[in-house]
Amino acid sequence: MSLTQKEMVEELKIQWKKLWQERVDDKVRAEGIAIDDYSKLFVERGTIIHATRDFKALSFREILEQYQIVDVDRFIPPSPYVGGLTKFIKTSIASQRSRKNTRASLYREAEKEKQQSKKGGRGWLHI
Repeated sequence: MSLTQKEMVEELKIQWKKLWQERVDDKVRAEGIAIDDYSKLFVERGTIIHATRDFKALSFREILEQYQIVDVDRFIPPSPYVGGLTKFIKTSIASQRSRKNTRASLYREAEKEKQQSKKGGRGWLHI
């Protein structure tokens, strides 16, 4: 991999972070709007970058693919739903912990016999 691609990806990451930090959140329409032109990210001023309904969100992966960067997966970690460290922890490590919990749940202390309540549970009679 050439250094120019690595430098380009670093520049794009800086622009990407700047885009998301400097957006304007329109709370009435529930969308995020770009403040400046980000020509490297193919985003113009006033472009909606985040919305709640029926919206295809911007993808850093697609931007890198438009620049024809080789091995995009090297720069972007996979989604936690597809795979990656989070999924590994959930499937491997968390399952081991659950085995310990099931074993502990099988052991129960002997239940103590309940004492008979005084006066049948009605309390003391005061005369």
